[in-house]
Amino acid sequence: MGRPKYFTPAEVATHNTASDLWVSFLGKVCDLTPLMDQYKGDALLLPIMESAGKDISFWFDPETKDVSANQQTDQSVSSSQLLVHLRVSVLYPQVQKHVDPLTNCVRYYTPRGRFVHIPPAGPRSDWASDIRPPWWRDKTYEVGLLTSKTRWIRIINTLTSQEQLLEVCSEETLAEILQRYLHHNSHACSYTWKHDGAPLDMSGTLSENNVLDDDPELEQLRLDRDLFTPAILLHFNDDLTEG
Repeated sequence: MGRPKYFTPAEVATHNTASDLWVSFLGKVCDLTPLMDQYKGDALLLPIMESAGKDISFWFDPETKDVSANQQTDQSVSSSQLLVHLRVSVLYPQVQKHVDPLTNCVRYYTPRGRFVHIPPAGPRSDWASDIRPPWWRDKTYEVGLLTSKTRWIRIINTLTSQEQLLEVCSEETLAEILQRYLHHNSHACSYTWKHDGAPLDMSGTLSENNVLDDDPELEQLRLDRDLFTPAILLHFNDDLTEG
């Protein structure tokens, strides 16, 4: 299996229309455009459309990555209701749940409104209960992972003195960062990448190449991190590649 592709929140945010809709949750990035096409016109798409390009991890359990069971119990919850709850938990893992204060029943916690693949509050003849798997468990929608930390770097071309500020994922290797930079310089492969005078290992990450993340220390010292953005110098190899 190849390396996963990492995305920044800013990249996810650009996919914010019904015809191109991405969301992130629990560290995953999903392209829900096929889901939008499949259920086009369905009112249950509204919560998803309102969250297009955003992180919706708060819809799900952040710790167990399973159904959130409310610690409070109510004696009025019948055994048959609990049985339904257990059956639904198998079909719909991860979604937050709570005890409805009006009915005392365990229900899905959807403060922005019920969305696609969430069952109705009560019995419905028009509800198909055999959906497997729901979209948040369907790996066919996954396009990559959300970075745990973005980093800003300055890439300086020593041949032309051009400087480019680039936001990258901390998990990305230098080779993957190079792919981002190709948009700004199609001949980037013809350069040796260096930091502090040492050539960089393109198969390693910034941290593995000793390009350290000083953001925590700068924040503690109350210094503007924009003034201390690490620089990577590009030295021309005289073997110009095709653009």
